[in-house]
Amino acid sequence: MAKIVIAPYGSLGDLHPMLALAVELRKRGHEIVIVTLEVYREKIDLFGFEFHSLRPDVTPEDRDFVRETMDTRSGSEKILRDLMLANIRPMYDDLFSVCEGADVLIAGEVVFAAHSVAEKLDITLITTTLAPLSMYSAYDPGVFPNALYLRHFYFLGRPFLKLVFRHMGKIINGWLEPYRAFRKEIGLSEQHDPIVGDKYSRSLHLAMFSKALGKPQPDWYSRTLQTGFCFYDGKEDLGVMPEGLSEFLDSGDPPIVFTLGSAAVMDARDFFEQSIEAAKILGKRAVLLYGVYNEPPKGLDSERVGFDYAPYSQIFPRAGCVVHQGGVGTTAQVLRSGVPHLIMPFSHDQPDNAARCVKLGVARTVSREKYNAKIAAKEISKLFENSNYLAKAIEIKSIVKKEYGTAMACDAIEQVLKMKR
Repeated sequence: MAKIVIAPYGSLGDLHPMLALAVELRKRGHEIVIVTLEVYREKIDLFGFEFHSLRPDVTPEDRDFVRETMDTRSGSEKILRDLMLANIRPMYDDLFSVCEGADVLIAGEVVFAAHSVAEKLDITLITTTLAPLSMYSAYDPGVFPNALYLRHFYFLGRPFLKLVFRHMGKIINGWLEPYRAFRKEIGLSEQHDPIVGDKYSRSLHLAMFSKALGKPQPDWYSRTLQTGFCFYDGKEDLGVMPEGLSEFLDSGDPPIVFTLGSAAVMDARDFFEQSIEAAKILGKRAVLLYGVYNEPPKGLDSERVGFDYAPYSQIFPRAGCVVHQGGVGTTAQVLRSGVPHLIMPFSHDQPDNAARCVKLGVARTVSREKYNAKIAAKEISKLFENSNYLAKAIEIKSIVKKEYGTAMACDAIEQVLKMKR
């Protein structure tokens, strides 16, 4: 039995794949400790895992902060530079105290203190990536939210893309001053870039997304294992369908499901009200998942119903289509469910995930600025009228279901443990 510390940071889309690993690794006899945001303490306690909080602490109720982090142009910089790098010392302190005596630390992608903790304690670090955008491949270029125009120049090929990545590295290099000062303070090399150049573990890097969304590329880090999506279905905490939802689903045609995940939903604006009107224009039933920290949207009726939460794995397969923000966790669940989607991306990996789903032939997209009832109704009608979207979604579903991401990831983690011993 090994002591394994798992440290995710972010939304439920970041937490749930790590919970999938935690549950499976505990079944295999390992001791699991989870270090993450304080807001998830109650959720983690339901599993019986040892829990420790991880700074910098943020809460969903801080809507101004969430709004800033979801901004298309500046949201990613806000998280990486102003939140994670600026608070590297408290994150390090929290992780260090928990990891003493651990065998392995499995870190979320933005847990930048993980490398320093592993070096100081001489423990094995396993790094993770949840979406293709973060693999920085010149063979499979992504759509970067703060530079959407770049995709129009990708026809110039890999030399151009290498210049783009080099320029991106220079920009990020300018953010690293507090990180380098911190590394020097604790006696480690200042020449370390946890965002791009040195983000990967020397032991194992897990690319926890489906080959349907992004295939392995020649310039991926050599110790990367692509596992497929790692799904946690909420059975231990919020796995029960809310009262009345199952009855609604049973009472008519598959509805349109509208959701903005667990982060973007905190800056929903009029998304749900416009979505209700879109469903009415189409004469379609709808389910709106408006978030546990929000009030029900106005305009709900017997055919357009709202709930603060429902487990995606149970409701998406029963949908006619899903309208969502394009976060990788939500996208993964829709791909697994085999239904078409309309994606309204905000920031981070969302524009890239949306573009990939369009390329797969399973989705359409609409920008956040243009989303309204008429445009949404027009786009959704195309998903229903063209049977190719559904046929392709069913095809992709079969790929995702055959990947067994959680088992593959845990097998690899145990192999690392065996090599260590």
